[in-house]
This record gives sequence, structure tokens and C-alpha cells, in this order.
Amino acid sequence: MVHNQATAPVFRLATLDEWNSAQVNGLVPEREIDTRDGYMHLSTRDQALETANIHFKGVKDLLLLEIPAAPIAKFLKYELAPKRGDAFPHLYSSLRVTDVERAVRLIETGNGFEFGEPL
Repeated sequence: MVHNQATAPVFRLATLDEWNSAQVNGLVPEREIDTRDGYMHLSTRDQALETANIHFKGVKDLLLLEIPAAPIAKFLKYELAPKRGDAFPHLYSSLRVTDVERAVRLIETGNGFEFGEPL
């Protein structure tokens, strides 16, 4: 899949608790996998629901944080995730709350997650 890396927004999956914590300290929290890999795991819009279904099954209050790519472009790299066979955006920097344009609820249905309403 080809992504217009200069203009297409990228997305971070976050729980409501993580987003609330970010509102307090100004940074979206990293997870253990981010710390271990040395970058923050992000997705394109097309990848986000599959990522939610694989890694966040059963998580309540899951959000999709939409991040415009241009302001973080110098820290953003698309790299192949061999298990998924696609290039994913990786952020080699902290993600600030001010980088996030909006948060959208993800709703888990019998068929997996679907996009819900903005917060």
C-alpha cells in the first residue's frame, strides 16, 4: 500500500486512561513495546482497525488519536513490519498532546473494532 507520507495523518491507538494521563502531563504515554523498539508504534488509517483487532481485543474505551503528519515528519519513518507485510509509521520522538488533532472512539462489535464518534 502506498501512503502519501507528507500529508496523510497517522494514528495512535490509546486507551481513555492513557489519553486522560496525556492531558495531564502533555505527552501520550509510551508502552513497553515502544520503549523496547526505540520508537512509538503508529498506524495509517487503513491499518488502525486491524491493529486494534490484533493487539487490543477486549480493551474497553479504546481511542484512535489522529495526528497530522507534517508537524512530526522529521521524526516519522515508514518501516516494514514483516509479520504484517506492510510499512507502518514509527515515531522517533515523544508524541505531545498538541500533536494530536482529535481523538475518535473505537467501538468493539462482534466483528471487531469500528470507528465511532470523536470525543
